[in-house]
Amino acid sequence: MKIYSILLAFCMMSTISFAQSKEEKAVASHVESLRKAMVDADKAVLEKLSDEKLSYGHSSGKIEDKATFVSNIVSGKSDFTAIDLSEQKVAISGNTAIVRHTLTADTNDGGVAGHVKLYVLLVWSKDGNQWKLLARQAVKVPA
Repeated sequence: MKIYSILLAFCMMSTISFAQSKEEKAVASHVESLRKAMVDADKAVLEKLSDEKLSYGHSSGKIEDKATFVSNIVSGKSDFTAIDLSEQKVAISGNTAIVRHTLTADTNDGGVAGHVKLYVLLVWSKDGNQWKLLARQAVKVPA
């Protein structure tokens, strides 16, 4: 029984380690780059990761295009001081990737400190060999 338990644990760990495909890992890496760029207000990275046709939906219902999204992050109008992502799932279909995760963040929008917990859907499109954020929609996690 002890050997069976050890083998089962090893198999589960192996499955977890190798569960993501190369493309899923690439998309997850881009999600992490986006998270970091949003906290750092890094204009160059935000522009590089965002598709020209970006549709960025907030949990309030407000929709931004690429220029507005980048501008609001860089100017501090939408200021994330910390972002934690959890429960992330990545699914690839051709040149499209769908990412779902829970986002927990500290904000300082317009100098007003806040905290949000959101369910987020990201849609990434592969342009050549580069994944670009095409759409994002957030909804508030029910209390």
